[in-house]
Amino acid sequence: MNEENAALHRPRYGSIVDDERLSAEEMDERRHQNIAYEYLCHLEEAKQWIEACLREELPPTTELEEGLRNGVYLVKLARFFAPKLVPERKIYDIEQIRFKRSGLHFRHTDNTVQWLRAMESVGLPKIFYPETTDVYDRKNMPRVIYCIHALSLYLFKLGIAPQIQDLLGKVDFTEEEISNMLKELEKYGIQMPAFSKIGGILANELSVDEAALHAAVIAINEAISHEVAEETMKALTNPNAVLSNIENKLAQDYQEKLFEAKKIKQDENAGGKSNSVNAEERDMYEELLTRTEIQDNVNKVNVNKALQRVNQALEKQDENDLLSGLQAPSLSLAAVYQENGPWYLTNLYAEREQKSQQEGFSGMLSKDDLQAGISLSNDQARAHKLKLEAVEKINAAILNNDAVQTVTALMLPEAQLPGVYPDMPDLYQSELSNLQRQNPEGKLTHEELAIAVEMLSAVAQLNEALTLNKIEAVIQHLTSQAIGVSNLHDAYTQRYVDMLMLLKTQAAEQGQDYLSWNDIQACIEEVNSQVKEESERVFAADLINDAVDKTDPNKTLEALLMPTAKLQEVKSSIAHHYQDVLWDTKQQKCKISQDDGAALWLDEIQEAILSANQDTEDAHSLAIAISEINSAIENGDSQQTLAAMQSSNAVTGGVVPECADTYQNELFEAKKQKTGEGPNGSPWVIHKIKDKYEYYHNLETAEGTWEKPEHFVQSNTQLSREEIQDVTGRITADHHREQLWLANEGQVIRLQACARGYLARKAYTERLNYLHKQEPSTIRLQSSWKGYKQRKSYKGRLRVLQDNVATITKIQSFVRMWKARRAYRMRCQYLKDHTPEIIKIQAFLRANKAKDDYKTLINAGEPPLNVVRKFVHLLDQSDLDFQEELEVTRLREEVVTKIRSNQQLEKDLNLMDIKIGLLVKNRITLQDVISHSKKMDKKNKGQAMEVITSDKQGLKSLSKEKRKKLEAYQHLFYMLQTNPAYLAKLIFQMPQNKSTKFMDTVIFTLYNYASNQREEYLLLKLFKTALEEEIKSKVDQVQEIVTGNPTVIKMVVTFNRGTRGQNALRQLLAPVVKEIMENKTLAINTNPVEVYKAWVNQMEMQTGEASKLPYDVTAEQALSHEEVKSKLESSMHNLQLVTDKVLTSICTSLDAIPYGMRYIAKVLKNSLHEKFPDSTEEELLKIVGNLLYYRYMNPAIVAPDGFDIIDMTAGGQLHPDQRRNLGSVAKVLQHAASNKLFEGENAQMSSMNNFLSQTYQKFRKFFQEACDVPEPEEKFNIDEYSDMVTLSKPVIYISIEEIINTHSLLLEHQEAISPDHNDLLHELLEGLGSVPDVETLIGEGAVDPNDPNKENVLSQLAKTEVSLALASKVELREGDDTDMKSLMIKTKWLIVDVIRAQPGETLTTILETPATSQQEANYLKEVEKRALQDAKVPDKMKHNQLDVEDGQLPLEQKKRKIQRNLRTLEQAGLASETNKYQELINDIAKDIRNQRRYRQHRKAELVKIQQTLSALNSKSKFYEEQNNYYNTYIKTCLDNLTRKNARRSIKLDGKGEEKGNKKMKQSTLRYTAARLHEKGVLLEIDGLQSNQLKNVLFDITPSEEVGDFEVKAKFMGMEVEKVQLHFQDLLELQYEGVAVMKIFEKAKVNVNLLVFLLNKKFYGK
Repeated sequence: MNEENAALHRPRYGSIVDDERLSAEEMDERRHQNIAYEYLCHLEEAKQWIEACLREELPPTTELEEGLRNGVYLVKLARFFAPKLVPERKIYDIEQIRFKRSGLHFRHTDNTVQWLRAMESVGLPKIFYPETTDVYDRKNMPRVIYCIHALSLYLFKLGIAPQIQDLLGKVDFTEEEISNMLKELEKYGIQMPAFSKIGGILANELSVDEAALHAAVIAINEAISHEVAEETMKALTNPNAVLSNIENKLAQDYQEKLFEAKKIKQDENAGGKSNSVNAEERDMYEELLTRTEIQDNVNKVNVNKALQRVNQALEKQDENDLLSGLQAPSLSLAAVYQENGPWYLTNLYAEREQKSQQEGFSGMLSKDDLQAGISLSNDQARAHKLKLEAVEKINAAILNNDAVQTVTALMLPEAQLPGVYPDMPDLYQSELSNLQRQNPEGKLTHEELAIAVEMLSAVAQLNEALTLNKIEAVIQHLTSQAIGVSNLHDAYTQRYVDMLMLLKTQAAEQGQDYLSWNDIQACIEEVNSQVKEESERVFAADLINDAVDKTDPNKTLEALLMPTAKLQEVKSSIAHHYQDVLWDTKQQKCKISQDDGAALWLDEIQEAILSANQDTEDAHSLAIAISEINSAIENGDSQQTLAAMQSSNAVTGGVVPECADTYQNELFEAKKQKTGEGPNGSPWVIHKIKDKYEYYHNLETAEGTWEKPEHFVQSNTQLSREEIQDVTGRITADHHREQLWLANEGQVIRLQACARGYLARKAYTERLNYLHKQEPSTIRLQSSWKGYKQRKSYKGRLRVLQDNVATITKIQSFVRMWKARRAYRMRCQYLKDHTPEIIKIQAFLRANKAKDDYKTLINAGEPPLNVVRKFVHLLDQSDLDFQEELEVTRLREEVVTKIRSNQQLEKDLNLMDIKIGLLVKNRITLQDVISHSKKMDKKNKGQAMEVITSDKQGLKSLSKEKRKKLEAYQHLFYMLQTNPAYLAKLIFQMPQNKSTKFMDTVIFTLYNYASNQREEYLLLKLFKTALEEEIKSKVDQVQEIVTGNPTVIKMVVTFNRGTRGQNALRQLLAPVVKEIMENKTLAINTNPVEVYKAWVNQMEMQTGEASKLPYDVTAEQALSHEEVKSKLESSMHNLQLVTDKVLTSICTSLDAIPYGMRYIAKVLKNSLHEKFPDSTEEELLKIVGNLLYYRYMNPAIVAPDGFDIIDMTAGGQLHPDQRRNLGSVAKVLQHAASNKLFEGENAQMSSMNNFLSQTYQKFRKFFQEACDVPEPEEKFNIDEYSDMVTLSKPVIYISIEEIINTHSLLLEHQEAISPDHNDLLHELLEGLGSVPDVETLIGEGAVDPNDPNKENVLSQLAKTEVSLALASKVELREGDDTDMKSLMIKTKWLIVDVIRAQPGETLTTILETPATSQQEANYLKEVEKRALQDAKVPDKMKHNQLDVEDGQLPLEQKKRKIQRNLRTLEQAGLASETNKYQELINDIAKDIRNQRRYRQHRKAELVKIQQTLSALNSKSKFYEEQNNYYNTYIKTCLDNLTRKNARRSIKLDGKGEEKGNKKMKQSTLRYTAARLHEKGVLLEIDGLQSNQLKNVLFDITPSEEVGDFEVKAKFMGMEVEKVQLHFQDLLELQYEGVAVMKIFEKAKVNVNLLVFLLNKKFYGK
């Protein structure tokens, strides 16, 4: 049912239902959605195939493209099919930890490169390969998926991998996923690869030898007939047979199956063929098995064996064998995952057992059964996995104590839990949290959660019913099994409900939202307990009343002690008093209720018991107090008596302490009188409690009882409480009366106190004075005494120690030994317990040490030798260094070639455009255009002209003379490249038009279009030098930079706006320009007249009547209309918004501006400030703004199609509204950059002046920040040694023509650019001699001297490019010991070799200390290792022979050579022995640092060159599309020409052309000069009067070349001169506006009329 619903909601792609009527736009949208859906299906196919190969789960389909960017899955796939080529250790970030933490790293590209190499190793055709940037930068992911599909098919044919599945139409994607993918594909902007044609392309690319295949198939058939399995297997494995999935262990099965198939085929053909058919006419494959039949039978055997293996594994219940069988390539089962093995075993075994019960079961599951079982198991495993993940989420949510998150997790469908009520999240959170804490593992399982959720949901329903006061619902939920409560009794249901209602109300009052399950269960238990308790207590109350009525204290006590009565504090010792109190209480109740049968309730009984207990305590306390008072009286101690009376409540009314003696005396007398003749010896005393109960106290035991003792006699030695009270009351009253008389004694007492105080203070003062006077004596006395005591104690202790010296020594030794042993063991145990931590600490310390050493190497001015020695290995060049260097060199060559090719192609296209334009105007013949088109096609096919590298002729021929000239040119161009002063002066010696061409060709070629950092650095130095020279010599005012057209500024802008900076401009402006262009509603027009006319036209179109308003008005008249003002204000508002967006894009993309532009802006600002120090900051920033914005960015905004800011199809162009919108934005930004307000003609835009001022402030800050860049030396990390430490020499690619032109210009301006005749330039030019011609440099014999087109051929050969490996002339001099820099470099390399083999504190120590034998052996190993490595180095990167020989010297000889070199360097002041040659150590440290930076820069350069090459390819593709567009147009013209069958002088087929040529030769035009003068063609002939024009005759004859004419002039019948006239030259003159030209250097003709005449007479126009 769910699948049906999903199918109903699935978007329909690929067809249109009959009842749908879609518009063209909707159909196009549907088509794009189909493409996106199909691509998603291909993604899913690739995902499942890779998972099947890797046995690893990949990211979801919609995230697969992003997941492939780091190349990890691709290189794992490469390891799957090429494990020897891709070891696991070479996979970068195999666990994707770094990728997940911080994203892509440039080293991730290594994974993609290894994948490409692996595909190359297995032979996949390169036509399928993507680029590295397609993966890493996600530039063309469809190409990557296309390659994976091709790889899958190829590996399947090789039997290495399973077949990829066709999932088109079998998988579902949501509308959102399809829409997102559609947007991604639109971003790519590429055509979707044809996935369906992969098989055909593979077949074409992997074509086989048919003859070899035929022979291999016949050999297999013969082997089958021999019935020898080994022979058959050998034939099957023949590569020419192109068979796959051959397994050696199945040789016998193949033999039997193939023999049987062949026999069946022979029998069928024998029975079905007529005997009349000759044996010669029969096809041999009617009796032999074809390759396809052989492969089919092999596959059947493989499949059958694989099925047997799977079924045997099921019988044995062996999971490993089952997985191995399911993964067999022959079965091609999809989506088999290692982790789902138990599920496969369970389900497939159950399926097999179920089928075994059916009749006709063969005993084996089929392939379809296996696939269905695998799919079911995967679904179950996935559901189980999702369920476990959901349980983990639930446990995590519970642990986070987030109730809402917990309920959300519980409601996940994947959790498969009972229904959840989200209104009570706290209930679930608290209960589940308690269960989680009780669980020993701290986590709840799914079973526990299911039970708990079902119970909690029932609790939630019960709470809801209690809240709504629904009694029936409460009863229903309370009695349901889901809630899980126990001990429910139907008879008590109402009481349960009432109690729950009460608890719910109480909980709500306390702020509790719900009752928990424990609360509900506790409520039930409490109700049950209450009911039981009530019944038991009623019965107990009856028994107690009966016992009280019987007046039997013992029975009453038994009844009170019954457990069911639950009476508190019942004491058996006072049972008699309980009887009395209960009896009195019951009598009192009967009296009050006037009911003789009234009974006491349990609460009344409990109250009586407590009252009786209190009576007992009070009586006992009273008896003890009276006894203590009597004892105190007997002792005769008045204070004791007073304390006894005060501490008890026996005496009421209080006692006075002052009367203590009186109390004692009086009470003693009273006691004496009571005793009389003597004590009666009785220990018992009776006390009245509450005036009705008698308490008997035993004086001897201090115990009492309520029951009267036998033979009771009152003791006569004890005063009773009443007697004591009478005596104390009387004495107290007497005392109070006496105090009345003593009321005035206070003043006397105060006087006495003052007197006594004075006397006391006086005595104290006198004593204190005495002690102060005797203080020294007192101190001596105390010290003498203390000293005596201390000496006595010390002598005694000393005698004890002296008497026991041996014992003390032994004890001390044992104690010390025990402490030391204990400390050692504790230390050992501590270290053993913390071994991992110790290892971490040691590793941390070592890492810190290495880090500190590296910081010392980087930051220290003079790093120690031992630190430098640790890092000298970084100077070694690895294979990767050489590979990267070669790759950079190759790509740089390709970039330069592509730039030059594109430039030439662009020029040709411009010329083609002009010619087609003239064709449209019917000014030239169609054949001329076709001729130029063919030339372009020929150039395009041969644009990758081979660079002269190994020719036997020309500049690079193997002769001493040519080699010397080649080296001279290499030295010359190296000097021109590295010394910018020469070229800077040369530029200004030439005219501006010539210097511009020289820059575009020679100079940019010389610097390889700044394709790497070195060339960019040198080119910037040239720009800087030239700009400073131009400002110094040609700029007289600051504003001349803006108003004029400085040569250097123009060259800098042109260069940075070309290929080098095209990506920067595109990144800077493309998004916002595209947004402006795509905004169909945006219409900016700030011209009031145009706005007025558009308004009038709109009104006329809406009304259908002519407007009464005038059409032609001035700007002021137009602005007088409110509608025009409103539209103008709206346009300016939109203009401000759009301009602000563009400005924001510019200001936030400062880093996107090429460094070269920013540096030249800085140089421009500083140079102008230096020459014009009075200029303000504002003026200088305006100049910078003119460079950065007006010259660099503004044209790209106005014409984005002309600067490749946006992608345009061939023939496409911008809409006028788009052009006007962009022009308006550029205009506002131009005014803002120059801080120029709208005035005069632009007064209607004056309202934007405030906006302009604000924008200028932003621009001002932007220009200031743009000039804040480091110097090139710091930016590129280049210094004077850079060329000496690079692996390869700098190489340029320059044409023969450019070499000749440069040589010629240098000779022409030699004195101006280098006045000093001792300059190296003069030496180089003198060595080169005169300027050679093309044949000299290209090689003698390259052109046939008799060739009539020799000039054209030479002009083409002049464009041939050669590669020059630049080198310094000084560096190449052998044995030049005066070159200290070279000697410094060599010495440093020798020192590196020595310190690597022999350690030491300083360089002098190492050089003076002989090396050990072990150090010598290690050194020799290092030399051998380097020799092997040098053998692998490409020739262009090898060191010179002297350096190699120096590197192979023995260690001691190398030390001696170092010492000699050091002495030489010391004499030159480059080193000093006083500081132990620390200068060289510092230089080596600097080389190490630079080597690291150089590698980083090289990797960055490699990426940048690849990006540049990609952009160049895109541009080349655009030019090719434009060329195709022109060709299409020409073809259309040809078709029209054929249809019209118009008369032409030239036909396009061969015969017609021949006839046409003959006709042209025969149709020579002959005019007299007078006749041509009358037609206006001839204007005059110098030196000839008009009346003599009739004597001059002109013959115009067409030549064999289309468009060429031969003009002969005859005077008086004699041929005077003849000239070759090119019709194309005439058209170019006409295009350039030249009206009059000369022929024969005398005759002036009208160009336009001459073209007209030729068209009319020869082309029928």
